[in-house]
Formats: sequence, structure tokens, C-alpha cells
Amino acid sequence: MKFTIERSDLLRSLGHVQSVVERRNTIPILSNVKIEADGDGVTLNATDMDLDIVERVGANVGTPGATTAHALTLYEIVRKLPDGADVEVEAPGDGKMTIRAGRSRFTLSCLPTEDFPVMAAGTDGHKFSLAVADLRDMIDRTRFAISTEETRYYLNGIYVHVFDRDGMPVLRAVSTDGHRLASVELPLPEGASGMPGVIVPRKTVGEIRKLIDETGNDIEISLSDTKVRFAFDDTVLTSKLIDGTFPDYQRVIPVGNDKEMTVNRKLFSDAVDRVSAISSEKSRAVKLALSGDTLSLSASSAEHGSAQEEIEVGYGGDDLEIGFNAGYLLDIARQIDGDTASFMLSDASSPTIIRGEEAAGTLYVLMPMRV
Repeated sequence: MKFTIERSDLLRSLGHVQSVVERRNTIPILSNVKIEADGDGVTLNATDMDLDIVERVGANVGTPGATTAHALTLYEIVRKLPDGADVEVEAPGDGKMTIRAGRSRFTLSCLPTEDFPVMAAGTDGHKFSLAVADLRDMIDRTRFAISTEETRYYLNGIYVHVFDRDGMPVLRAVSTDGHRLASVELPLPEGASGMPGVIVPRKTVGEIRKLIDETGNDIEISLSDTKVRFAFDDTVLTSKLIDGTFPDYQRVIPVGNDKEMTVNRKLFSDAVDRVSAISSEKSRAVKLALSGDTLSLSASSAEHGSAQEEIEVGYGGDDLEIGFNAGYLLDIARQIDGDTASFMLSDASSPTIIRGEEAAGTLYVLMPMRV
């Protein structure tokens, strides 16, 4: 195998595929990227057995062939080469690969391509496409609430499913960690009708979110009961789905909250941020006290003292005191579009619904805490 490629092209593609590779691997071949040169380009492939990425990049191929090399080492070498350099890669089949650029020369050990695992297909089923802006929006508004608690593995991803809203099917994405819940809806794409509800793993969500930053094209999505595939430009990302049952989250979304508070989103988040500076690192508790059109935010800790701030709000209900985790409040405030945030409250021990000015299908649910 022998090819020449522009350094920036190779670096960009290596950057995409090497991030899938686990840093600590007991199986050596899983630390490697498979490199296959043919026709007018090179195909790079990396996998951790749950997630698989294939990317095609243009190159001047002298001798077709394939090999595998340590992904992170190769990425670091190319990253440190001078910008604009032409990189010549050669693997004559003796278990070594040579990289040349200018006066630099590197030799890497290779493992045979026969050892490189092939992720079985199995994404044949429902196929549809999403605008890149819609997919980006869906991920950004939900991934902060994905659980990191490994024992509740079925919460370690975003649950994507078809939901019937007032007789109109929509595509809904939901995440929750038991303390907060995020729910976002999009018009149902053509081809998604009847798709199974699937849980897309946290790592997959993170990888696809990074990749789509560099494209303006629609994302083609194929899924079955066990796998999902995202395809766009010259990149294909295939992932296993979480094999579990997402809980009945509808039971968590309250329906009887009758007290509405509207507040300037930025004023509110800035006040929460300031007041929470005094709260203990462990609880990060902030108390919200509503009386008339005044919201008083306060926090205290035995070590640091206390803080209080008042802001104007729109509120017509009875006086109410309720406590929240400041970090969770700020996470939600960052996702809300527009100037105004709306809080639908019930009492000090019931979950609160938070919305922005965006479509009715986007909402956040936050559990209160004792303060």
C-alpha cells in the first residue's frame, strides 16, 4: 500500500475516527485504525465493538492495499507535522508502515487487517433523514440530562421514539437522570413512521454531535431494533443501541401544575449563578421564594455564609418556597431559546415544568430538593 495525502485532510479524518477508539484496550487490534487505499482515496475505519466509524478521504493512491496502525500514535504524528505538508504513507506488507513528510520519517508497527473486527450490519429497517440543524438541536437540548449512573444503564442515552401529540405523530427525544428530564419534539420525518423506540448511547450521541459540526448536509439515519447508522458526506457512524427498556417518563411529567412564573431567562440564570457561589459544593441548593411579582433567591452553607438576591417576575399565585439544585437550573436555562422562561409550579415537593419560548414540544422537568 502506498499513497500521498495532504496533511490537513488526513488529520481531519484521523481526528474523527481516533476519538471512537478506547484509550485502554485489552485487545490490541481495537487500538488500531484500519487504513485501506484504493481508487482515488483512502478509507479509515475504527471501532470499539459498540461503535464503528468509517470515513473516506481523497488521496493520490500509488499502490492499493490495506493495513492497521495504532490510531492515537498516528493521529499525534500527523497532528505535529507542519501545516500544508504532503504526507506519504507506505506499508509494503512486512508488518511496518512508514510515514514521510519533508525531512520527517516515522515507522509504525502494524497488525494484520484480518484481525480487525467487522461490525455486522443490521441497520436495515427504518430510514429517514434529518436536517443537520434539527439533529444538532435535538442533541443539545437533551444530552445534558443523560444519566451517568452505569447501574441504570437504560438511562445512559437518549430515548428516540414516535409520539402521538394530539393526534399528530412527532419524533420525540427524551433523556433523564432521575433528577431532571428533557423532552424535545420534531415533525415526524418521512420514513420514520412505525419505527421502534430506541435508546442511543451517550458515547454515540457525543461522537455524532462532534461530527455534524462540520457538515451542512442532511443526516441519513437508518435503524433497527439493535443498531443505528448515521451517514453524511463521506462518513458513516454505526452504533449498537442500548438493550433495555426506557421507563415510562410520561408519569414524571406533571399535569396539575397551576402556578406559573415567567422570568427573564438571563436575569434569572445570572442571579442563580451568583447566589449559588455561596452554596455547599455537595448540594448546590438554591431556595426560590415567590411572593407577588418578586422572586427571592437565597443560598447558605455552614462553611461560607449566606447570599440573597431579588428579581422581578410575572407571578399571580400564592406565596411559595421551593428548592432546586443550582447546577441543574443553569443547565436548563442554557438550553432555553428566547428571553423568557416559564415555570409551571405546584408545591415545594412536586416536580416543576420549565419551558422557553420555543415550540410546545420542548420542555424540561426538574425535581425539587430540600433546602
